[in-house]
Amino acid sequence: MIKKSKTVELFLALGLAVSVAACSSDVSSTGGGEAGSSETPVVAEVPEGGEGEEYSEGEQANADFEDKLSGPELLSALKEGGHVIYFRHAQTEKDYADQADPNLNLTDCETQRKLNDVGEKQAKDIGAAFKEKNIPVGEVITSEYCRAWKTADLAFGQHTKNSKLNFLPFEDYTDAQVEEMKANVTPLLTATPADGKNTILVGHDDIFEAATGIYPDPQGIAYVLTPDGSGAFELQANVLPDEWATL
Repeated sequence: MIKKSKTVELFLALGLAVSVAACSSDVSSTGGGEAGSSETPVVAEVPEGGEGEEYSEGEQANADFEDKLSGPELLSALKEGGHVIYFRHAQTEKDYADQADPNLNLTDCETQRKLNDVGEKQAKDIGAAFKEKNIPVGEVITSEYCRAWKTADLAFGQHTKNSKLNFLPFEDYTDAQVEEMKANVTPLLTATPADGKNTILVGHDDIFEAATGIYPDPQGIAYVLTPDGSGAFELQANVLPDEWATL
């Protein structure tokens, strides 16, 4: 089981703040990790696949991650191509484990979570930044969920769906299921991009965590990986949605 409780704690903290504010009492709450560095309005989330009572290892890994490349150095590397950029889809109108919803239909967006106005703007702004900074894009591969391929379309104007980027249809995962998701996504993370291009992957939180141990938060965050051509990769940086314009 992958536990992700920070977002649940945030939900509870926000609810408590609203309740106490109505009684004119003082409440303080704290966030964690890089999610707090984004200017995107905070939306309380229930994780996409499972929840727990303690701060998870994946959330801690996301908060503790340190870029190997950043700023102009990262932009220069991206312009040369050869990287895989994994995006967690942009912000949605709500967050719940819809992969476990019996009414889910992957061909019907009305049965799934949708991007909200902030998420649509995030995706468009990401695409505009890629064009402005001449970051070359090759393949754009997404999960079959609407929020993933719509993020790709709004940002890059294209997508190819691949079920290997879907999470398994469970709310809580066994160790074997985590290994299955890792086996599904690792070939995409380690595939060498076309010469001079970067491969874009748009997926979900638990899939990336299964392969890397990092829970990508907030929605819209991207991790830049460099495949080594031998079935492995190196994590280079993470980039929040509003940071692409300032590289």
